[in-house]
Amino acid sequence: MSAPLLQAKALTRRYALPRTSLFKPAPDLVAVNSASFSLHRGETLGVVGESGSGKSTLARMVMAFEAPDEGHILFEGQDLNAVSSQELRRLRRRFQMVFQDPFGSLDPRRSIGWSIAEPLRAMGEDSKARVDEALEQVGLTASVAGRYPHEFSGGQRQRVAIARAIVTRPALLVADEAVSALDVSVQAQILNLLLDLQDELGLGILFISHDMAVVASICDTLLVMQHGHTLEAGPAHEVLNAPTHEYTRSLLKAAKA
Repeated sequence: MSAPLLQAKALTRRYALPRTSLFKPAPDLVAVNSASFSLHRGETLGVVGESGSGKSTLARMVMAFEAPDEGHILFEGQDLNAVSSQELRRLRRRFQMVFQDPFGSLDPRRSIGWSIAEPLRAMGEDSKARVDEALEQVGLTASVAGRYPHEFSGGQRQRVAIARAIVTRPALLVADEAVSALDVSVQAQILNLLLDLQDELGLGILFISHDMAVVASICDTLLVMQHGHTLEAGPAHEVLNAPTHEYTRSLLKAAKA
């Protein structure tokens, strides 16, 4: 098998909590505790857990928005926290993020074409042809590039956000609760779009969600987290059909309710 696109090795992230005493050090909150996984090109890894499980902190570390206190993140074999800032900027075109709130992630004062081109401008490029191509890839037309976010539905805005994420032609897409703000019927459309883009572009997708039903429909492998700890990890069909932890069973039960 080829080398993993993304590897996390024993990632730990702590945050200092407010002091409870003048005479004692500030206590720590361990948001992620020794998380490890790997993701190959063309695969989708789901990280699932309730709010506070550590999954979004994990996503921020993968995106190099935050550095782990312990452990390593290897993207295409390079340690993201060991490379120079210049090399990190170069690598950033290879991994992009889709956020939960498509409206909040788009500048309402700017056209969607301008917003989609933003990652290109950050890299010293600006290509209308690339923007037009990205719009077509997400099921929109180049003719809408001059319109503004408020003119689109929630599902269409998420398509715009995905277009902005793929305009640099990345190898990795990190989707943090990317469909949780959408109606169920629109969720299915966006999930199908992600799978189509994965087939077309060979993307590796790190898919963060609290909804076991959603991850079951899209993910090849699963990581179940609670309070920063990894409770289960493995092929999705094994975790879904034969969960070993009570917490995983409770998430599955909630998804079926």
